[in-house]
Amino acid sequence: MNLVISKKDFNDLSYEFVERKGIGHPDTLSDALAEYLSAKYSLYTKSNFGVILHHNFDKVGLLGGAAEVGFGQGKLVKPIRVLLNGRASTRFGDSEINVNNLLVQWSREFFAEKLPQLNLDTDLEFHHNLSTQSSPGKLSEEINERNSSRKYWFEPRGIQDIPELKKLFSNDTSMGVGFFPFTKLEFLVLSIEETLNSKEFKSKYSWIGSDIKIMGFRHENTYEITLCVPQVANEVHSIVEYKNNLEIARTKISEILKKFEIDNYHLNINTRDNYDTEEVYLTATGSSIESGDEGLVGRGNRIQGFISPMRLISMEGVAGKNPVYHIGKLYYVAAQKISEKIYKKFGIQNETVLVSQSGRDLIDPWIVFVHIPQKFTKNDELQSFINEEVNNIPLLTEEFINLKVRIC
Repeated sequence: MNLVISKKDFNDLSYEFVERKGIGHPDTLSDALAEYLSAKYSLYTKSNFGVILHHNFDKVGLLGGAAEVGFGQGKLVKPIRVLLNGRASTRFGDSEINVNNLLVQWSREFFAEKLPQLNLDTDLEFHHNLSTQSSPGKLSEEINERNSSRKYWFEPRGIQDIPELKKLFSNDTSMGVGFFPFTKLEFLVLSIEETLNSKEFKSKYSWIGSDIKIMGFRHENTYEITLCVPQVANEVHSIVEYKNNLEIARTKISEILKKFEIDNYHLNINTRDNYDTEEVYLTATGSSIESGDEGLVGRGNRIQGFISPMRLISMEGVAGKNPVYHIGKLYYVAAQKISEKIYKKFGIQNETVLVSQSGRDLIDPWIVFVHIPQKFTKNDELQSFINEEVNNIPLLTEEFINLKVRIC
């Protein structure tokens, strides 16, 4: 492991932009579905065969349906198309795995929770695009007479065809990035969306949809916040109710801003609304996925929970990747966890980057880069701490398959 410690004072920018796509946004739904499918598949194969079989669902997509809405009523008239893209093992030894049926079953479970207004029998349409092709490097059967494990990557004969059981290795050359602490604007954007989408708020205000999108901008000490807040048509019976609901949201957001001790701000909600023509953000399900919008894994929030372009960033789509050895998942989450732990242990702002090389030992990153303040002096202690944390990266697998890690 090549550990590079960079010392340079952090300079606070005079401006920043932060975006958060809420839990009902099509991109966030795609991320969450891909991760749910990976976790369920991992638990299923581990329970039935004693090992997590090879898979990745990080190319899952959602294509929007069509809806008819009016005050007091809303329904889908064309289904949401669920693109079950990816790769997965279809057998283990003599046992076949009906992956397509399992993925449909788990997807229906997922949508029952995320969009409870859906009719699961009529509002979802599934398209299967799974492959069992392994990564480049597998020799054809005519050339390869040695029965290598790569040949049986997605149809293993037994545990002898699961090479990561003997040695964990990086599947790709990639990197993961982490940083901590978050800025006030980053914490604010997270807090607003998580509050409005909380079970507590929704139990009191059933009209609020989940596809809440926030764009935040700070210049010096002035904060500009714009939100899109959908309302569920069946719970809103007039334009007056609609307006009153937005005022409830505005009041709650103002309370959050006060908690953050932010006084100089401008708050905009549903800027596209036209009350004269009653063109407003009214939905059947609470999400724009019902009306032609699309979602794809990797287009939404980074693993920190937001999109912050002024920060270190990786464009890896973490969701749905194999939780055992896929670097685009393990290193990205590990980098963030290490950054947070550095801050907790040493009390310093930092940025952490983990870089892999394809085929290299998973707990021996090619490069570990840590950016810390100039005044920090405990280099040896920091190095020992990082070494220990890197060795613990494989422990993340259990967290992933039990859905204990934020990935969007």
